[in-house]
Amino acid sequence: MNNSDNAVRTPGADYDAIVVGAGFGGLYAVHKLRNELGLKVKAYENAGDVGGTWYWNRYPGALSDTESYVYRFSFDKELLQQGAWKNQYLTQPEILSYLGEVADRFDLRRSYTFNTSMESARFDEQTNLWHVTTDAGETVSARNLVTGLGLMSAINKPDFKGVDNFQGQLMHTGRWPEGTDLQGKRVGVIGTGSTGQQVIVATAPVAAHLTVFQRSAQYNVPIGNHPQSAEEIAEIKSNYDAIWEQVRNSALAFGFEESTIPAMSVSAGERERVFQEAWDIGGGFRFMFGTFSDITTDEAANNAACEFVRKKIRELVDDPVTAEKLCPTDLYAKRPLCAHKYFEVYNRDNVSLVNVRDNPIEEITAKGLRTADGVEHELDVLIFATGFEAVDGNYTKIHVAGRGGETLREKWKDGPTGYLGMMEAGFPNLFMILGPFGPFTSLPPSIEAQVEWISDTIKRNYKEEVAAFDVKPAVQEAWQARCIEVAHNTLFPKADSWIFSANIPGKPNTVMFFFEGLASYRQALAQSKESNYAGFNSQPLRRTT
Repeated sequence: MNNSDNAVRTPGADYDAIVVGAGFGGLYAVHKLRNELGLKVKAYENAGDVGGTWYWNRYPGALSDTESYVYRFSFDKELLQQGAWKNQYLTQPEILSYLGEVADRFDLRRSYTFNTSMESARFDEQTNLWHVTTDAGETVSARNLVTGLGLMSAINKPDFKGVDNFQGQLMHTGRWPEGTDLQGKRVGVIGTGSTGQQVIVATAPVAAHLTVFQRSAQYNVPIGNHPQSAEEIAEIKSNYDAIWEQVRNSALAFGFEESTIPAMSVSAGERERVFQEAWDIGGGFRFMFGTFSDITTDEAANNAACEFVRKKIRELVDDPVTAEKLCPTDLYAKRPLCAHKYFEVYNRDNVSLVNVRDNPIEEITAKGLRTADGVEHELDVLIFATGFEAVDGNYTKIHVAGRGGETLREKWKDGPTGYLGMMEAGFPNLFMILGPFGPFTSLPPSIEAQVEWISDTIKRNYKEEVAAFDVKPAVQEAWQARCIEVAHNTLFPKADSWIFSANIPGKPNTVMFFFEGLASYRQALAQSKESNYAGFNSQPLRRTT
């Protein structure tokens, strides 16, 4: 069906829906709303093409830590069977190519204006329409606003003293300039989280010298990436129905069976064997959740995993002083990290480690970076691998005003609120893909669940002639309380982590995720519909005579 000339079904509006973003979420939303529901849809993307987070994160070594066979859409069986990959994990160029293929298959670019950002959005209570203004000065209206702004796309760039004085090349992994060549350069990297570790491993072999400025020692498990044969891939594709059934009914949606065995229920020797097997297979999430069931909830189990990784670091790193700097001492309770032979990087003669927790960065200089010990580290390139202001960062940077003119920035000043990771009380017909209090899982399966719920809900609202639709405050508060209670039954809040905004100075440390897993989350979505949306305010369409 060709929807290029769809008639708008919303009286007085330019469009039925405005979609912002062209990553997994935005692309699927355009497909569901335009191609399946037949709505008139307008989409915007601030990048030059589709890809979302994967358009911008072009740094060397960038790859997904979800295995290739499930880091994709599942809604189209033919698309699944046509899927092509070489290795167990997808690199950034492969993911970008895949999303381009999805856009081609469903003719999605036709709805987009690229290189254009949403500058503001305002809900009009008289007409029940959203008015969106872009950075190009255009203002358009629609009944529904669907935002796929990205869970981790608002970059966090610390304001170091003297940062504008640096005469070399300065960049952030989340906004990597195309064509950057690090060959033979003196490179500094600030940050050793997921992106930091990946760029460090990729840069060490080509840089003249690499200096890593470590803010926090991190637990790392090898990713174990390896080629997959045509026979292996054919076997996977023949079992896709069962694979996706398992994914949707799992907690993490990573495609592996999560353990149900408590760590302390087996002998020390058996724990060692299980940890070693997971280490050899590779994958941070598999190591944390596929070995034992209580690593994230029981401190004894967590300590056993910590000690195993610390022992590996001491075995892999030749210099004992460097090894101890690399050994974390806190809980293993952040987002699991994995990179290919990360610790072995520090055995190279051209790599040095500076622990800036003990020896802080004093300022960025014209020639490089000076630490508290007075040493000036001369650099040609300085890379900020300092992560993102996750979940709510993009929303609080934009003027998004709901009922009474209240903005999300104002409402979320003490930390974000929300319902099901998609809605916010007082902001009718605003559907946020991967918004606050959504599931902590591999993202594509959660995105699919959310976009399908959004599509079903919008379809129902048109059928029932609902003009304004938002969650009841008491229902939202109950959902948030559930999320907070579940989070505090884990060890995650005990670690300083971006998961709780601890990486942003001055920002409240707050729960932002639903930690019960994808299966429980999907049940909550189903219950909201089965109750005929009892938890929502539904304002009927006003008809003029």
